[in-house]
Amino acid sequence: MGIETDIRRMAEQAREASRAIAVAPGEQKNDLLRRMAHRIAAASGELMAANAKDIVYAREHGLSAAMIDRLTIRENTIQAMIRGLDEVAALPDPVGEIVKQWMRPNGLHVSRVRIPLGVIAIIYESRPNVTIDAASLCLKSGNAVILRGGSEALHSNTVLADIIGQSLADTGLPREAAQVIPIRDRAAVTELLKLEEWIDVVIPRGGESLIRFVVENSRIPVLKHYKGVCHIFVDRDADFEMALAVCLNAKVQRPGVCNAMETLLIHQDAAPVFLPIVVSALRKAGVACRGCERTLAIIPDMHPATEEDWYTEYNDLILSIRIVQDLDAAIAHIGRYGSHHTDAILTTDEAHARRFLQEVDSSVVLVNASTRFNDGGELGLGAEIGISTTKLHAFGPMGLEELTATKFVVQGNGQIRV
Repeated sequence: MGIETDIRRMAEQAREASRAIAVAPGEQKNDLLRRMAHRIAAASGELMAANAKDIVYAREHGLSAAMIDRLTIRENTIQAMIRGLDEVAALPDPVGEIVKQWMRPNGLHVSRVRIPLGVIAIIYESRPNVTIDAASLCLKSGNAVILRGGSEALHSNTVLADIIGQSLADTGLPREAAQVIPIRDRAAVTELLKLEEWIDVVIPRGGESLIRFVVENSRIPVLKHYKGVCHIFVDRDADFEMALAVCLNAKVQRPGVCNAMETLLIHQDAAPVFLPIVVSALRKAGVACRGCERTLAIIPDMHPATEEDWYTEYNDLILSIRIVQDLDAAIAHIGRYGSHHTDAILTTDEAHARRFLQEVDSSVVLVNASTRFNDGGELGLGAEIGISTTKLHAFGPMGLEELTATKFVVQGNGQIRV
């Protein structure tokens, strides 16, 4: 009963606080974010000390190298949090924006106005920086937020929760507008997902198992993506030098994230030249490659790819490679095995690029660029709350606008319906 009571109380407090943050002026919210940035800079030593305890806990509990990488706070992590807060503060306030307006024949003036969603619950693994990204976007968009980070990040998130709470109090806003659940027990998540009376939407960020757990147990609407099986298709007339650099970046820069390339598709006409070049470079970077039969015919010492590999998000230095007949075959492969996350074509053929952009049904599609750009900060959103691979009501990285809905505002002068 203790966990149930604590979580319910947090949700009730968040609902009450949401009324204050929903009507807070833009400058007050921007002041809040700037204070958060200042406090993070001042507490960097304390934050890294707390994070060191989390890393010890993670290693003791057998977390993977990819998860520990996500968990680790470095100096550039702190600078990225500060920069993200400053960037979100500089963005226009979406609350109150008139999206569209028109006049009806009877004289009624109708407009659609952006409003906050209300109370948002964020459930995520590792990555303590998500605590700041999520809080900044929710608060700037006028929403209260309940944050439940992974048990492995509890010490880091406790320090960040105190920074957020003090900053809220300093700006005259209720501390309960952004709360971090200080409970490792997974029962806290189960209880949170029952509270549809107080929470308006849940956004999970993490591995497929976490997201499926949230979806299967939530009474609250969920914005989600299950996994990032991201593809790059190297067309027959691609610039091979550029393609090599892009493929290496997409796979090697951070293999443990959801926008890393998991499958490389190569046009059959490009494969004899490009495949040996790219596999050699990938292997030098530590990538284990798995290939289709046509790939093995060119590079026999490669591990054979199975049917399961095409569906797999490795989150590791592992890559599946398939040689395809043409653009149609590449699009068909992505349609069958993709996860609607991120897919790219590398080509100099403008017609092929247009077809790829039109026919590939993913939240971000790219031409001649790395899949690693599916990120709110990289796309100019300041930060992101997550990436949605469903279309209700957002698709792709979710920034400020995606954390709002619209309501109809109707102004009249005595009209009655007849």
